[in-house]
Amino acid sequence: MNAIAEMSPALVAGRVVVDELVEARGPWSAVIAAGDVLTIVDLDGNQAVDCILYAAQNTSTRYSAAVTIASQGSIFLTTGSVLRADSGQELMTVVADEVGLHDTIGGACSQESNTLRYGQHTHEQHACVENFLIEGAKWDLGKKDLVSNINWFMNVPVDPDGALGIVDGLSAPGKRVALRAEVDTLVLVSNCPQINNPCNGFNPTPVRMIVTRPEDRS
Repeated sequence: MNAIAEMSPALVAGRVVVDELVEARGPWSAVIAAGDVLTIVDLDGNQAVDCILYAAQNTSTRYSAAVTIASQGSIFLTTGSVLRADSGQELMTVVADEVGLHDTIGGACSQESNTLRYGQHTHEQHACVENFLIEGAKWDLGKKDLVSNINWFMNVPVDPDGALGIVDGLSAPGKRVALRAEVDTLVLVSNCPQINNPCNGFNPTPVRMIVTRPEDRS
């Protein structure tokens, strides 16, 4: 484990029940039990972590960016944001955040979008959608089950005319965001492999996933 990882414990204290590194460009998934807190650590800074949420007991209940945005009245996610399913059900809540702004409208990269945006020569590049499919298969989820996603640490400013930008991130080495599960929640992650835009500094890097359980639940 590198020095930044050693200096970056869970953002919310508790008994550590999961502590795993996600390799650069790689997928990850886990069910976070209700009440547990997932801390995502941006080990090297300026990395985007794409994420989709499902109710673990019924994966037809899925994260909805539209419902979440409408409910909180803001397009950005930060401390206090409640991450809701298409039914309005609360899945997770952002309980601590060292960055202050995360995206949920920029979407996830795919081979098709890479080709459209950056040219045919990028078609074979590994992308977030492929990571979601690889990891989702472990939970019997396929392409039809992929929905809107969250991009932790990704900076997507919106101009007054509605134009989106993907620019250098606001994160830095060791910055963290913490999510409390409101129900048992399946978390799918793609540690974004994008190398054609600055969402991760054109240089994907590892991240760390720490799950803590409050002491009164141990």
